[in-house]
Amino acid sequence: MALIDDVRAFVPGCEQEETDRALLLACLERDPEVGRRASLAHLTTSAWTVDATGTQTLLCYHNIYDSWSWVGGHADGELDLAVVAARELAEETGVANARLVTDGLPAGAIFSIEALPVAGHVKRGAYVSSHVHLNVTYLLVADPAEATASKPDENSGVRWVPIDDLLTLSDEPWMCERVYKKLIARTKALLGGVIS
Repeated sequence: MALIDDVRAFVPGCEQEETDRALLLACLERDPEVGRRASLAHLTTSAWTVDATGTQTLLCYHNIYDSWSWVGGHADGELDLAVVAARELAEETGVANARLVTDGLPAGAIFSIEALPVAGHVKRGAYVSSHVHLNVTYLLVADPAEATASKPDENSGVRWVPIDDLLTLSDEPWMCERVYKKLIARTKALLGGVIS
């Protein structure tokens, strides 16, 4: 299925997802460059990564946001966002053997959708104007015993933590309230403590 079909098949679990899904669909339908950073609102993807019990999550210390956060990145023209999420996970954490969870999810395996506001910032010495990340999140399972490594130009640490600890480790209140709480609750509901 094409990304737009996957997004159409996704059933929002809250008002935030309903609103953000509508924005994502509108951009996919109208902006042929939505997959590239040149668009004010452009595609990104996140790898919400947990262990096989669904009780730990893998975080990186994001240099720009100066906070512990999930892993993700820009589509940069690639519309198979599940592939991009796995690639970003490997690049940012060194974890290359994660498995995409598809059981219990709609076709396309989308776990959540978010429109994430990004304030203007400096990246690699150049100013980046404020913009919106049209984010599609996938659930991946990885082994905490697999070696991890940070990506110094993007993060300064990688670690597994108990899933609920993210809410106290993150210094991004909006992300905690609107995104991370949702992902934690959805993980617990979907996995029930064990992933088959």
